[in-house]
Amino acid sequence: LALREQLSTDQPPGIAELHRRLCASSGDHHHAEHELMECLAEMIWESQRAQRPPDQQAYLGCVQKRLQKLSAAPK
Repeated sequence: LALREQLSTDQPPGIAELHRRLCASSGDHHHAEHELMECLAEMIWESQRAQRPPDQQAYLGCVQKRLQKLSAAPK
C-alpha cells in the first residue's frame, strides 16, 4: 500500500517516472514493484539503524541503480 500511495502522489518526486521506466525495462509491472520494494525496505532499514529520518535521495538513487542494471541486462 505504501508503494501504491507513493506512485499515485509521486512522492518522493520522480518515483512514478522511475516506476514507469522500470516497468518498461523489465516488461513486468510486478517485477518493477519488487525492485521498488527492495529499495524502500533498504531505506527504512538504514534509517532505523542510523536513527535518522528516511533518506529520499538514497531511495531514488537505489531505484536508479536497479534501473540501470535492468537496462544493461541482456534480454
